[in-house]
Amino acid sequence: MMPWYQRLPAFVDLTRLNRPIGTYLVLWPTLWALWFAAEGMPDIKVLLIFVVGVVLMRSAGCVINDFADRKVDGHVQRTCTRPLATGKVTAKEALILFFGLIFIAFFLTLFTNVLTIVLAPVALLLAAIYPFMKRYTHFPQVVLGAAFSWAIPMAFAAQSNALPPALWLVFLANLVWTVGYDTAYAMEDREDDLKIGVKSTAVFFGQYDRLAIAILQLFTLLLLALAGIAFERGVIFYLGLVGMAGFFVWQQWLIRKRHRGPCLRAFLNNHYAGMLLFILLVIDYLI
Repeated sequence: MMPWYQRLPAFVDLTRLNRPIGTYLVLWPTLWALWFAAEGMPDIKVLLIFVVGVVLMRSAGCVINDFADRKVDGHVQRTCTRPLATGKVTAKEALILFFGLIFIAFFLTLFTNVLTIVLAPVALLLAAIYPFMKRYTHFPQVVLGAAFSWAIPMAFAAQSNALPPALWLVFLANLVWTVGYDTAYAMEDREDDLKIGVKSTAVFFGQYDRLAIAILQLFTLLLLALAGIAFERGVIFYLGLVGMAGFFVWQQWLIRKRHRGPCLRAFLNNHYAGMLLFILLVIDYLI
């Protein structure tokens, strides 16, 4: 096997740094939380720690996900060329990279406060166990939603050294949003998953998948609206929710025939929904 430095593209592919959609989907809710916690612009140091932390933890999550799926990815159309499935990266190298990434991410929390440090191990645990849940439950997306959302209480802890009850509205909103968009993503692999026995919400919901996603999207909007009330946001924030609802309608149109390509496009579209809400939240605080 070639030296690791000659296989850097394979390691980049393993961490998905070349496909940042997952980073965006964790980043936008984290930024929502920081702005809510700071009642406007958060501390620059805290902001930088969380932006870097999101990149590190998302990359670590991708690595451990591919490690868990290394024996099944080769049987799935979308994942058959991943580095561990093709042998470009070894399982040992993947584990070393995973632990290296989470160590750096945890090290960053040492520059925050005790409350944030206490919360950090939960993020590490959720990132580590999610990939294995699809063997035991049809709801691995719920664990993924918790993993993607745990940066929200951590952001409040780092910015305000407190965990106000209203933050859990944002946490739950992001959790159900994640389950919704990852169900659309899982629709891409449903046929392959059924053949190899991998579980997912897409498999569980079956013909009711679109309805389930629509219900989850409605709950996302409702919980975010309640968060807006709790944090005393203005009209511009709610316009952001209207825009997010528009993206959800477009996503429902894309997945109407359950075809692989459009389902992936619907999943990717959530990046713009989260970004729009963040931009209008920032404007709302400025005004």
